[in-house]
Amino acid sequence: MARSLPSFSMHGVGVSSGIAIGHAHLISHALLEVVHFKIGAKSVQEEISRFDRAIALVKLDFEQLKSQLPQNAPAELSAFINTHLAMLCDKSLSEAPKAIIQQELCNAEWALKQQMDDIVAQFDAIEDAYLRERKHDVMQVVERVIKVLLGRHQQAPGDKKQQAKQERAMILVAHDISPADAIQFKHHQFAAFITDVGGVTSHTAILARSLNIPSIVALQRARDLINDGELMIVDGMQGVVIVNPDPEVLAEYQLKQNQWQLAQQKLQRIKTTKAVTVDGIAIDLLANIEVPEDVISAKASGAAGVGLYRTEFLFMNRADMPDEQEQFEAYRHVAEAMKGYPVTIRTLDIGADKQLNPDEVVTATNPALGLRAVRYCLSEPHIFHTQFRALLRASHYGQVKILIPMLSNLAELRQSKLLLQRAKESLRKENIPFDEQISLGGMIEVPAAAISAEAFAQELDFLSIGTNDLIQYTLAIDRADDAVAHLYNPLHPAVLKLINWTIQAAQKYQKPVSVCGEMAGDTRLTRLLVGMGMRQLSMHPSHILSVKSQILQSEEAVLGKQAKKILSLSDLDKIEPLVNRLNGTQM
Repeated sequence: MARSLPSFSMHGVGVSSGIAIGHAHLISHALLEVVHFKIGAKSVQEEISRFDRAIALVKLDFEQLKSQLPQNAPAELSAFINTHLAMLCDKSLSEAPKAIIQQELCNAEWALKQQMDDIVAQFDAIEDAYLRERKHDVMQVVERVIKVLLGRHQQAPGDKKQQAKQERAMILVAHDISPADAIQFKHHQFAAFITDVGGVTSHTAILARSLNIPSIVALQRARDLINDGELMIVDGMQGVVIVNPDPEVLAEYQLKQNQWQLAQQKLQRIKTTKAVTVDGIAIDLLANIEVPEDVISAKASGAAGVGLYRTEFLFMNRADMPDEQEQFEAYRHVAEAMKGYPVTIRTLDIGADKQLNPDEVVTATNPALGLRAVRYCLSEPHIFHTQFRALLRASHYGQVKILIPMLSNLAELRQSKLLLQRAKESLRKENIPFDEQISLGGMIEVPAAAISAEAFAQELDFLSIGTNDLIQYTLAIDRADDAVAHLYNPLHPAVLKLINWTIQAAQKYQKPVSVCGEMAGDTRLTRLLVGMGMRQLSMHPSHILSVKSQILQSEEAVLGKQAKKILSLSDLDKIEPLVNRLNGTQM
């Protein structure tokens, strides 16, 4: 009788929901397979030539991948490839290993690995967390070259139908997946993928959501502990991986998978149904997007527009700055694709822990409290001016709205409005058309802004509550810190009061207000937010139908009374049971 393999589970960060059951397919981590061996002096030139051929072949791969991108592909995908190309061509990778081959009389793989380790050590010495992550880009480039040197550059093509069938049963297991690899995954039908590294805002996570398959990152040692071909369960909702599940667990998850798939199919029935409560209160459900290509999933979900377009992904992970034309094309693409529906575009939210140029080292004791978002843009007015011009030009092609992040005082808002006015004047002089009545909004994500919401409501056309940062700043909790992440709670009475003050301020001055943070897509909080008076919710497209289902079964008049009771409480232990009761009430 065959001995059953031991079952175990791992926990990571779920970045794309769903349940997948399949067999592990390990993506070779070539760096682990590099061995050291000596070569004769007469073989040095031959080894260097072998290294040069590998570099040239990988460079050709990147260039071909870039040329195969569709014309409407978001600029940041090309930027990902350009970043890796630049690293590949840098002398520290393309030339330095040759000197190691000559000096140490070693094989090319070992020389490249030694050089990579030296570069990675330099990255590890950088205090800035975002810059430290760039070492993974170096490792991904080196991985590709070593795969060529090890003779595993290409796989023989097989029957496409058979290949697709096999892929649907595969769960990719990798130490990391580069953006270039993730782009190629769009042409395949894998069941899921998991990685050792990565975070919610990593390149891998950003692209995972667009693949729309269950995905988990930050599992730490999955690539070491999982064997090729092992049966696995990936629960993207809970961030759990179960390897070699017991028959009972497998049966349970097969049932859960079927239930989840049926639920998703049922939700499709309400795709074209308007989000209206039982007593006739309409709620606008909008989509958060990160790259222009996300418009496809936004429209597929039945979104009533784009409530948040995060423009920083046009700027990050590249050495150069996107010029006005590149930005304009990206914004126009989204505006035109939404065909008259509103598109709210947030100005650059970058700085401190998210640098424009990965080669620049900027340290800060508290990055989240440093020079970021509107503070950064006001300190670099030429960047702000260029983005304002691009946004204004795009407004001629759709219903574009401009959103300023991280406002904390009226002085920042008024300086921003002055720069926007100057951008308008410059376009008028050039006879470039734009929407003269374009709406300007501000993000309420700093407690000071929520407390001063009435003042902002008087000077802005609309407000948008960024709950992710609002919770973090209100509770002094870093969500990325495992030691305190369990204290991050959107139902904290202080958080609810700040949200309520903002809603009341917007209502007083008859200005639209929305929630665009993670709270908007959390079905556990939908009824509470509606009861508090929220009429616009913006979320990841995959959450829209689930939230809509909650709204269609709710009666706003009843929710309003229950929300008032919840807002009157100061004890979190009393608030959570009332919210659970609120969600258990079917109208």
